[in-house]
Amino acid sequence: MKDQIIRKEAVSCLLCDEAKCTKACVKKLPVSDIIRSIRFDNMATASKMLGEQSPCDGCSGPCVEQCLAGKIDRPIRIPEILNSIKYDATPTADIDLSIDFCGVKCENPFFLSSSVVGSNYEMIAKAFRAGWAGVAYKTISFLDIQEASPRFAALTKEDNPFIGFKNIEQLSEHTPIENFEIIRQLKRDFPTKVVMASIMGKNAEEWEILARMAEEAGADLVELNFSCPQMTGENLGSDIGINIELVDCYTAAARRGTKLPIIAKMTPNITHMAIPARASINAGANGIAAINTIKSIMNINLDTFVGEPNVSGKCIVSGYSGKAVKPIALRFISDMRADEMLKTTPISGIGGIETWRDAAEYIAMGCENIQVTTAIMQYGYRIVEDMITGLQNYLSEHGMKSVNELVGKANGNITVADNLDRNTVEYPKFNRNNCIGCGRCAISCYDGGHQALRLDDKLGKPVMDPKKCVGCQLCRLVCPVGAIEIGTRVEKK
Repeated sequence: MKDQIIRKEAVSCLLCDEAKCTKACVKKLPVSDIIRSIRFDNMATASKMLGEQSPCDGCSGPCVEQCLAGKIDRPIRIPEILNSIKYDATPTADIDLSIDFCGVKCENPFFLSSSVVGSNYEMIAKAFRAGWAGVAYKTISFLDIQEASPRFAALTKEDNPFIGFKNIEQLSEHTPIENFEIIRQLKRDFPTKVVMASIMGKNAEEWEILARMAEEAGADLVELNFSCPQMTGENLGSDIGINIELVDCYTAAARRGTKLPIIAKMTPNITHMAIPARASINAGANGIAAINTIKSIMNINLDTFVGEPNVSGKCIVSGYSGKAVKPIALRFISDMRADEMLKTTPISGIGGIETWRDAAEYIAMGCENIQVTTAIMQYGYRIVEDMITGLQNYLSEHGMKSVNELVGKANGNITVADNLDRNTVEYPKFNRNNCIGCGRCAISCYDGGHQALRLDDKLGKPVMDPKKCVGCQLCRLVCPVGAIEIGTRVEKK
């Protein structure tokens, strides 16, 4: 099996809890964990779990018989996957993922973000045991929170679930006293883990009081929620993040209430995030968290004409998250890193992080801390295992001993349009041995490109006209089998 086919099979896995395929394995291999690692772009760890063996030779495949995907379509081809994995001996034992964030020592960069995934003791304790280094506890307020039902919706594409995710969640439904007692208990039971208390007040007095209560409860940091997009009432949530005067006022109020590091959580529902971010730093914040969810309308039902989630025949503008928002979040982080005042400000990166690779991109853009919600809601806390080992593998392969060496490595490569090389062209390179002759490249080139490709009449393989090709690489992006690669860059004629 080629790596591409292995990954496609792994993506089809249901990622069952207490997977029957693992229980059925006669070699006692962690079958489901291996497949999950492949699913989350962590082939090196999958190979280490398997070791230097071809375990399925001569096996009758009881794992396949137990695969629940067979009840939907067909079982996952487990033996073919396992026998195709090449052993990777990359050492990772000496890779240090610990990092300081705003002066607080974190055993790794991975935190639960302020949301339903970090909203009570039992959940957070389970996450800590799984390997998460910290939590931004679900936002604490004096508000009387009454949630709607249902409150989630997903955006899909073809067979890909959760391309985007929408929620109408508000803040913690517990009282401040209840929440801060949970924080006390978490710090007693998990003293090496980091607890960031997210807070929101209606006025300066409440911001000051909540910040003081967070410190008294033993929190390590305080996060100011200036960005929830679905609050009821004025001057709450994202209404704050777009109002410089409120950002300044409420940050200063929180600073009066605590000596702990303060993180201002920014809204993406704004053109220039650096402006309120600067205001928060000037008023006493120590770092920035970005981004919160994006205001959205999702999935209009064309029979009822109601969007999702549908609450008794109505929907609202509310927060969009998931994989699709990652490019937007990285853009805002890049903007702040390019700002003279904010270029060294600690940033906690949020938005569309599912794998170690997503996290590494945020770190390379200058983030020292990573927060995750939507991927946990879909796959569970267990994803942190592959985030940790995947990041360790990557750092080792690239000669880095510490995650600190990765921070900000991409910032110098982000530039403005005027600085791009426009004097050369990079043509696509066609691997006709891998081409299956589907013609997707030719269709996209003609209908959405520069009409530079046609299919050979005899072989049905693409032929390029270099006089028409501009090197846009659309053909490479749409090829379903990876038969088109980046070619040589040459001077324009």
